[in-house]
Amino acid sequence: MTSKPGHPYSYADLLPQVALDDAQRLACLRLIRSENIGPVTWRELINLYGGASAALEALPELSRRGGRGKPLRICPRDRAEAELEAARKIAATPVFTIEPGYPPALAFIEHPPPMLYVKGRTEHFRRPAVGIVGSRDASANGVSLAREFAAKLGQAGLTIVSGLARGIDAAAHQASLDTGTVAVLAGGIDIVYPPEHKALYERIGEAGCIVSENWPGFTPRAQDFPRRNRIVSGISRGVVIVEAARRSGTLTTARHAAEQGRVVFAVPGHPRDPRAEGTNHLLKEGATLVLSAEDILEALRPQLGSAFAESAAGIEPIPPDAETRATISPGSATASMPTLGGAEREAIISALGPAPIAVDDLVRTVGLESRLVQVVLLELALAGRLDRHSGGMVSLRVSSSVAD
Repeated sequence: MTSKPGHPYSYADLLPQVALDDAQRLACLRLIRSENIGPVTWRELINLYGGASAALEALPELSRRGGRGKPLRICPRDRAEAELEAARKIAATPVFTIEPGYPPALAFIEHPPPMLYVKGRTEHFRRPAVGIVGSRDASANGVSLAREFAAKLGQAGLTIVSGLARGIDAAAHQASLDTGTVAVLAGGIDIVYPPEHKALYERIGEAGCIVSENWPGFTPRAQDFPRRNRIVSGISRGVVIVEAARRSGTLTTARHAAEQGRVVFAVPGHPRDPRAEGTNHLLKEGATLVLSAEDILEALRPQLGSAFAESAAGIEPIPPDAETRATISPGSATASMPTLGGAEREAIISALGPAPIAVDDLVRTVGLESRLVQVVLLELALAGRLDRHSGGMVSLRVSSSVAD
């Protein structure tokens, strides 16, 4: 499995990190929880209006111009306040892509989650991380390897990321508690799954860090685990697959890692062991074969520098939060809104169709300013008439699927 280059279009390119106050956090959360707003639309609204408060005020008019007939459902203030209060009661903190403390590597993936709830020691995000995942029904050998990899990589100064699942995930967390581990949950940050990992969850909350993109109390569904896996790989510089069956959900983590430009590592297994079918297939597809933690360190050395394995104390490749302190005024746009005529709007909509097209190609086709095109795309997204695809592609909606 060959990794793709990192996506060039990221939050770090477009949104400077700033220190948010309580009012700004509340507005950001309300914006995320409003109808037809996904990661891309959220980011574009923040860019266009310079803050979430001003974007919230603009939503009704934007959706009307996009062709929506009924009022857009905007998250009520009291509902967002109740969510933040529930998080405070369990010592969880929201962190947005536009403020310090968001995992830096995750901010560079395509369409990162606009907000995460975090609990524990967020300083682990400042060090480079490696994901270690694998079979829930792991062999004794696989568990032993996961522990060995996690312990040695942790001692070399790397944070270990996994999903708190049974088997390989649990072994990786347990072996890296003393050096730094991050558990990414599919449900709310207070929902321990599987339940028998309650004690491990509590230890990670004290010594490591727990992460979820979902609100407190959210019960995970089947579709939420691949979303969790995308965050595991997004936080990491590389992902190690220790054991995985041919149809294992673990392989979605490997796929996400490759799409995000991360290094995919796989441990080979016996051809007759079903728990090795997935990892052996990854190796046939081009994953990096590893037999020891030293193999992983050597493969990552070009990314992180030759000295990174000397000691954990010397690793600080990502600037600390204090270097990016600023303020924004809630409810005030930082740039004037572009003016769109009816003919220009119609030209942009007419150029779209059910087949995905790159936004840059759309801009060239209509011969208008990029900012004008982005405004119309926002209007269509809020009206539920636009589908967004990977790679910055868009199309007019032909189904009733949820808008981004």
